[in-house]
Amino acid sequence: MSRKAAVPTVSNGSYLQGQANGRLSSVDSGQPAQEGKVVLKKKVTLLRGISIIIGTIIGAGIFISPKGILKNTGSVGMSLTVWTACGVLSLFGALCYAELGTCIKKSGGHYTYILEAFGPLPAFVRVWVELLIIRPAATAVISLAFGRYILEPFFMQCEIPELAIKLITAVGITLVMVLNSTSVSWSARIQMFLTFCKLVAILIIIVPGVIQLIKGETQHFKNAFAGNDASVMGLPLAFYSGMYAYSGWFYLNFVTEEVENPEKNIPLAICISMIIVTVGYVLTNVAYFTTISAGDLLLSKAVAVTFAERLMGSFSLAVPVFVALSCFGSMNGGVFAVSRMFFVASREGHLPEILSMIHVRKHTPLPAVIVLHPLTMIMLFNGDLYSLLNFLSFARWLFIGLVVAGLIYLRYKRPDMPRPFKVPLFIPALFSFTCLFMVALSLYSDPVNTGIGFAITLTGIPAYYLFIVWDKKPKWFRKILGK
Repeated sequence: MSRKAAVPTVSNGSYLQGQANGRLSSVDSGQPAQEGKVVLKKKVTLLRGISIIIGTIIGAGIFISPKGILKNTGSVGMSLTVWTACGVLSLFGALCYAELGTCIKKSGGHYTYILEAFGPLPAFVRVWVELLIIRPAATAVISLAFGRYILEPFFMQCEIPELAIKLITAVGITLVMVLNSTSVSWSARIQMFLTFCKLVAILIIIVPGVIQLIKGETQHFKNAFAGNDASVMGLPLAFYSGMYAYSGWFYLNFVTEEVENPEKNIPLAICISMIIVTVGYVLTNVAYFTTISAGDLLLSKAVAVTFAERLMGSFSLAVPVFVALSCFGSMNGGVFAVSRMFFVASREGHLPEILSMIHVRKHTPLPAVIVLHPLTMIMLFNGDLYSLLNFLSFARWLFIGLVVAGLIYLRYKRPDMPRPFKVPLFIPALFSFTCLFMVALSLYSDPVNTGIGFAITLTGIPAYYLFIVWDKKPKWFRKILGK
């Protein structure tokens, strides 16, 4: 695709577009800095990296997914097994991304790694489906939980109106977009504070649960594997719910260019975060079952609140507030990271040039952030929580499996590539196989939602040839694309 050459200029006094072909070089690109050129700065330390990962993982999942996993596994014991297995599997995936993040020092996460391993077509399809499905749906799922929990203290004795949930959710989404458009530093600081709130929320559940165990409240663990047998239909959906709860371990790779000393900090941040989250998640689910039976958990719309009401009395009002803050932090971390994918894809020529522009004073990729707002609002007002979760999971895990398969391919395609951190080959092999197996089974288990996700994913192929390959576009069409 031909692109108009550009020199560093200021557009409308607010954004700066730099380098030939309209691309902004990364901070690690090895190219000399141009005078007056604006880049994303290295402001992500080890602590901020940990807060991005933990703060994005611990969101709605641990407070929503227990219901989905129990429903699809059929027993307390099997649900705890799935929670543990998903934690180990997520750790394997995180270790693979740690290797990729240290040998490919570019932001963009999934998109960048697929581009390096398999070329522009699958990379474009990945960013296309992220823009159309995955990020808007994921943000909508997390933000709906935020809306429900923040309103819970005001509707303790009655049902929360769905319209009220969606309206307060829309306000929350808008606040996240404004925050990420305004300041990288403030976004990171607030993320660290919200990560602390998340860990407090988890401890508020775990500590009373441990006390219950000490008191001998183990009746819900007797015959833990008794109940409905897990079926081929249910297990992939249970794993989707579990992997959704753990998803977020890959977000630090989206901002690699902004990480200080990425060779050291990316693997450390990933390993520390995954150990904390896995232990916390398993103990939280054990705590739930010390007080709530399997049947009651399936009937609860807000599991953490139900748990708190039974054990903490009036203090239970604090739990939904902490959970809402937790969900807000997950929204913030997701938008912060994924906007960098759109920024990098635009820099590579796969999205309109405006998305690779950086605000001159604020040093934020403002257009790449705000492009998510209208799409997320559409998802928010057109879909329920669990259908959205299954809808986005197909496309997400298909491409994550492809990324990790790309790690194996790069081992053979580019054996001399520097790899400061290297995982044993069986880890990416097992992880990519599991992801692709779950995706295949989900087409059988939930053909409607996964079929829709598959169909929209396939639209990326004609879109690639229309928007990227086709050179002889009319002037008006090129103008829309910012070329």
